[in-house]
Amino acid sequence: MATYLYRLGRAAYRRRTRVTLAWILIVLLAGIGAATLSGPTSDTFSIPGTESQRALDLLKERMPQAGVDNATARVVFTTSGTTKLTDPAAVAAVEKVVKDLEAQPRIASVVDPYQAKTIAPDQQTAFASVTYKVEAPEVTPADQEALFASGDSAKSAGVTVEYGGSAAQEQAGQSAGEVAGIGVAAVVLVITFGSLLAAGLPLLTALIGVGLGVAGIQIATGFFELGSTTPTLALMLGLAVGIDYALFIVSRYRHELLSGHSGEEAIGRALGTAGSSVVFAGLTVVIALAALSVVGIPFLTSMGLAAAGTVLVAVVIALTLLPAMLGYLGPRVLGRKGRNTKDAEGVGGAAPMGERWAKLVVKRRIPVLLGGVIALGILAIPATDLRLGLPSDADASPSTTQRRAYDQLTEGFGPGFSGSLLVAVDVAKLPQSDREAAATQVRTAVQGLADVATVTPVTFSPAGDTAILTVIPKSGPADAATEELVHAIRDRAAALPTDASVYVTGETAVGIDVSEKLSAALVPYLLLVVGLAFLLLMLVFRSVLVPLKATAGFLLSVVATFGAVVAVFQWGWLGGLIGLDTTGPVLSFLPIFLIGVLFGLAMDYEIFLVTRMREEHVHGTGADESVVTGFRHGARVVTAAAIIMISVFAGFVFSSEAIIKSIGFALSFGVLIDAFVVRMTLVPAVMSLLGSRAWWLPGWLERVLPNVDVEGEKLLQSLEATEPEAEAPALVGTPHR
Repeated sequence: MATYLYRLGRAAYRRRTRVTLAWILIVLLAGIGAATLSGPTSDTFSIPGTESQRALDLLKERMPQAGVDNATARVVFTTSGTTKLTDPAAVAAVEKVVKDLEAQPRIASVVDPYQAKTIAPDQQTAFASVTYKVEAPEVTPADQEALFASGDSAKSAGVTVEYGGSAAQEQAGQSAGEVAGIGVAAVVLVITFGSLLAAGLPLLTALIGVGLGVAGIQIATGFFELGSTTPTLALMLGLAVGIDYALFIVSRYRHELLSGHSGEEAIGRALGTAGSSVVFAGLTVVIALAALSVVGIPFLTSMGLAAAGTVLVAVVIALTLLPAMLGYLGPRVLGRKGRNTKDAEGVGGAAPMGERWAKLVVKRRIPVLLGGVIALGILAIPATDLRLGLPSDADASPSTTQRRAYDQLTEGFGPGFSGSLLVAVDVAKLPQSDREAAATQVRTAVQGLADVATVTPVTFSPAGDTAILTVIPKSGPADAATEELVHAIRDRAAALPTDASVYVTGETAVGIDVSEKLSAALVPYLLLVVGLAFLLLMLVFRSVLVPLKATAGFLLSVVATFGAVVAVFQWGWLGGLIGLDTTGPVLSFLPIFLIGVLFGLAMDYEIFLVTRMREEHVHGTGADESVVTGFRHGARVVTAAAIIMISVFAGFVFSSEAIIKSIGFALSFGVLIDAFVVRMTLVPAVMSLLGSRAWWLPGWLERVLPNVDVEGEKLLQSLEATEPEAEAPALVGTPHR
């Protein structure tokens, strides 16, 4: 591999004009495709095979007029003081709002609160149910403006109007924090390289990679159903790894230039060494993300594959476009100060502080190891209270109309009203004369359960083969009692002496089914990802103990991150610092997604740090000295890479969208813990404890495993034997070739 990448780097450097033009053409074609082929995204969390999804499919087929897949809104009316919604003036105001809603062309139906009797006992809260003709992603800003404007006329009558439901959700946009994250990355790159040109290259190539990845996702939306957060997640990951991968290659290229090599030879050697690490680090991330598809959840599969594709693009750009652009810059990438120095260790990872830190860790390895493990264990304690759920109006900011509508409905109708369950009864197999009795039997059985506040009368489909009824729990949608009620209804229905099939669905039931399926898939997914990555790391390090150590360190990182997520997003600790207005269950797919992404990123730093330690070991350096020397070479660049990645992820913490906020926090905190506590503290301590045993590999496995030469050892040996170079004087004032 190292030899192939060496040749690839030199070829891209020599033919830089052709390579650059080819990438410009690819970018233009991707932009045209995104503009002409893109389709709408979706916020639907469907999971094939679950009971709630089977119920939705049944209702969509037999009761399409119910619009179970269409966008919906709840228009909530409230009054204060002595004013009642049954007062003539209030009635007239509400009826006018209903008529205005019915006149909107994209709205299919509006349920009048007076006809449906959806008025609270105190007669100061009521709501109208609105169903659109289109799904939620197709609701335009103009549709939302018309919805919100419909209630303006009621204000003069003393009626307050708020809006909830999928049609009222705010459109997510880019926040200033995301831009700030890129700004921090730029500053770190300038400090690391001491050159604006060198700092700009990783940013430029990363942005090109992200642009291509997002354009590819936009094209895919024209052919597949993708979630609305998919492009943002691809942007988040692609930007972070794109900068990091370019950073490692540029750093090694500068090192080779200062060692006296020509520009073409330097980039060949940089790709043969650091480029090999980038390939395997990228493969680890891609494996972890692509493996999300085995979970069997469509929206998670699309997120994982889209992000994996963007990371793959970042790797290819780092191996082809980056060498071509370095060909245009030549020695100028060193900066003025770098071109006038012969100290090859001054660039490419030299860090006196890093060396002192490594020596301290090696000297006090046991206290450092115990202290780090104990600290991570304490951080992980809140994870024992982890609760999962899907986002809803209850998680919106208190300043939004969705949250105000939710609070008013909860106050007027009780906490269970917003967690209503829809029970579908399939009576198609029963004789016509028995269908109503069977549906009534189901209603009676459900009404007798402890946590049920009320059950609506049975409603039949036009064909009479399907019945539906709505169950209002006494508990809220995020309460454990509501989850128990869903299972109790299913158990009670299964025990009834009838051939009718009973399904429980609705937003709350869907969320419960999503969480349970994700929880069941967590361990198999973890085993699959860790198993594949373990094999890959054995190829990279030719060791059994190093991959085991890397995996154990990752597990410590992930449980500590889970603990921090629970403490902030579920308990509300320090939530005000990140603009968190409300707490609730952790996003149901966050744990499995975090495991996939964080594992891949954690292995990046493992590869970049430990390959330099192995390189020193291979050249005959002692065990502890290999750790210190390898750390000295990699510490500065890995520190810069980690700060950049943390900054990029942290920028998304200030997003207005709850999903993006929680993922941004989890990834930034996870990288912080894994890079600085695990990889740069615990790893040197463990490597020192293991000594030369760290590189033990059974003889039979040594013969079976192919030698991929990630460190470029064989490549460098062959180059030194055939073309020893000493071109340092060419760095000052000499044109590059």
